[in-house]
Amino acid sequence: MREITFMQATLEALSEEMAKNPKIFVMGEGIGKRGGNFNTTKGLFDLYGPDRLCDTPICERGFVGLAAGAAMTGTRPVIDFMFADFILDAVGEIINQIAKIQYMSGGRLKAPVLLRGCIGIGHSAGTHHSGSYYPMYAHFPGLRVVVPSNAYDAKGLLTQSLNSNDPVLFLEHKSLLTKKCPVPEEEFLIPFGKARIVQKGADVTVVALAMMVHQTLEVCKQLEGEGVSVELIDPRTVAPMDIETIL
Repeated sequence: MREITFMQATLEALSEEMAKNPKIFVMGEGIGKRGGNFNTTKGLFDLYGPDRLCDTPICERGFVGLAAGAAMTGTRPVIDFMFADFILDAVGEIINQIAKIQYMSGGRLKAPVLLRGCIGIGHSAGTHHSGSYYPMYAHFPGLRVVVPSNAYDAKGLLTQSLNSNDPVLFLEHKSLLTKKCPVPEEEFLIPFGKARIVQKGADVTVVALAMMVHQTLEVCKQLEGEGVSVELIDPRTVAPMDIETIL
């Protein structure tokens, strides 16, 4: 099986779903011809044009509000924030409108908006570009929160997100973007709320997300040398959380 990077996996998933579904379009800063700050939309402008790759001003609250309205009319907006820190600038629209509209309308309206942004330290990111915040978002009803740790999971979960009728917050750790792993060429989905047991163990269970999965694996190797058997679980999504597997 071929190996591709996390960044390539998400780009492939997005392009495949855009090719199948003309209702998917992307909004964000520098996501058109530039291809995104982290190459999240590289080459897509040439394939799908300016009507589906929409560069925006630096006004998160404005274009997230636009996405909320567009989603209620039947489209599937993808919002690329570059850095997840700036999702906070639109938290009112996300929490009070996008996440709640399905409940408030009795199911008549849906807001299948995909909100994506990079989290964590790396690439000389400063204090305004290094936040994670997924514990906070996990507590808001109506919002799916996805935090993949590798390219395989990133592709399967992004594909799932683009087919979900719920709003999804998709958070990508900067230090993982260039990491490679085997990823099938054919389309596949990973359901929300299904954890991955990274390794089995008998003495202690550690639950880790994103980059911490890789750092924990290094610690596990040291502990094995001391006779400690560690089970490592990657929830992959924090909302919903796979409590059954963890407990």
